[in-house]
Amino acid sequence: MDDLWAVAVGVFQAWMFVVVFFIMLPAMCGLSLGVTSVYIQILVKILEWATLRIQRGRQEQPSVPVPLPNGACHLDRPLVADCSITHKPLLLHVIRWDKDQRIIERVGGSMEEEMAPAGAEFSLSDALFFYKEGVESIVDDQVTQRFSSEELASWNLLTRTNHNFRYISLRLTVIWGLGVFVRYGVLFPLRITLTVIGLSWLVIGTTLVGFLPESSVKTWLSELVHVTCYRICARGLSATVHYHNRDNRPQKGGICVSNHTTPIDVVILANDGCYAMVGQVHGGLMGVLQRSMVRSCPHVWFERSEMRDRHAVTNRLRAHVAAKNKLPILIFPEGTCINNTSVMMFKKGSFEIGGTIHPVAIKYDPRFGDAFWNSSKYNMVSYLLRMMTSWAIVVNVWYLPPMTIQEGEDAAQFANRVKSAVAHRGGLLDLDWDGGLKRGKVKDSLKEEQQKKYSSIITGQSNMDDPDSSSVTT
Repeated sequence: MDDLWAVAVGVFQAWMFVVVFFIMLPAMCGLSLGVTSVYIQILVKILEWATLRIQRGRQEQPSVPVPLPNGACHLDRPLVADCSITHKPLLLHVIRWDKDQRIIERVGGSMEEEMAPAGAEFSLSDALFFYKEGVESIVDDQVTQRFSSEELASWNLLTRTNHNFRYISLRLTVIWGLGVFVRYGVLFPLRITLTVIGLSWLVIGTTLVGFLPESSVKTWLSELVHVTCYRICARGLSATVHYHNRDNRPQKGGICVSNHTTPIDVVILANDGCYAMVGQVHGGLMGVLQRSMVRSCPHVWFERSEMRDRHAVTNRLRAHVAAKNKLPILIFPEGTCINNTSVMMFKKGSFEIGGTIHPVAIKYDPRFGDAFWNSSKYNMVSYLLRMMTSWAIVVNVWYLPPMTIQEGEDAAQFANRVKSAVAHRGGLLDLDWDGGLKRGKVKDSLKEEQQKKYSSIITGQSNMDDPDSSSVTT
């Protein structure tokens, strides 16, 4: 028994020696021994081989399923409905696919183009336009598919995304089995160890720095503690981050806004510089982290009751931005996590504060793991476990030139301009939909907008037929 205990202690000591001296200390200094880059290169080669083997297996086994992008189905021909009123077919939807299985054409028009011809009065067949729009939304919904994980065109050897591809060949099965052992038997314990060390260092370091009097030394030590902690946590996720245009990094007294895919966005950005976080006060472990962080750094935490007071939130943020010596505020204006295929509406509140906006675009490589947090499906613990058992986190971060509100531009227009710049730089779809639809229903104002548009069409047609006709309201 004593010999077994001695072996266990020896293994633990060797494990901690490797973790501390070969991973943690280089990470704290911002250095890399090149192990992660070599690991990513090997992984890319394996995934390329697996993709070729799967493609050959599809030819040999036609019954193997073909994954398609989320929110779409494979249609060989348009859906057509016979209209007994107009006695002519109604084209509902057309989707054509290229070799990469992407949507390259969708037939459709606006309400004005597809309604009854000019000069015609109300016709019962007008209802078919809204019927068509509803069917198209079911076939290819732009909104709800942004709140589920992105499907890959090829399998990345992760069990959670497979389509029984591991049964195509013996060699593919062996590679998949070895991958499971590496991810759960080697990478997972290593990542847990580094995460525990990083978070413990954050709590202890920020608490100790918090006892120091306000001075430039305290500010420097606080930033050092935060950056080293996030670097340890990023290394624990096998994160490979490529930062572009670092000359545009957010400066003190500014506001950093970014698209939002995962809570790890904070780790990715703070790995390259310190930010003042904005958020609601939490309990439990998150509350311990928040209370320790705010002792050494001016983060902006709000009570639940205070979050409902928009003016109070705005005033506190304005006061923070006005102090040019404070860290830039990090805000995710979408208000929720989107699956890294698009950027949804930026809430205008972040753009009413004033000051300089520093946009940042973040794009994760889905081949190595799904970074999206589907909070309606997984809690934080489950999500972190999935992340820690993925292959790696590979991400590109683009710092965009600072932007300010233009003359004659309101906060909503400014927010939309910044959103478009982020989407364009990150290669993401630019959508106007509110991310709040992830949990809420469509606002009545959006429904009323369609009703008013239809009413204006009918009103205009009626007025052309009868100059004395009165206007129609909804």
